[in-house]
Amino acid sequence: MASEKITKFVEDIKTLSVLELSELVDAIQEEFGVTAMVAAAPAAGAAAGGEAAKTEFDVILASFGDAKMAVIKVAKEVLGLGLKEAKEVVEAAPKAIKEGVSEAEANELKEKFEAAGATIEIK
Repeated sequence: MASEKITKFVEDIKTLSVLELSELVDAIQEEFGVTAMVAAAPAAGAAAGGEAAKTEFDVILASFGDAKMAVIKVAKEVLGLGLKEAKEVVEAAPKAIKEGVSEAEANELKEKFEAAGATIEIK
């Protein structure tokens, strides 16, 4: 059973926006010198049972190129962020801008960002 202090901390985290959660993770990683890693055991088990087609993709903003303002505008539009938040996301490149999306959505995002001059990776 979690202590009252931990329970309050979890409740506070629930109120954060996605951007704020990302900043919190980055701050914790920097402060304590750790990285968030997903356990590899389930992935290894899935591979042993046969290769399953990947259904979820991460869209990574590798760089904003020479057209920073255009990329910020696209980020603002497709991510539903305010101007300041979109600017922070773009300037944090390389950074995952959407995670766990379908292949079609990942390709659509890639097209929009690359049309604005950004370099996008899909993983």
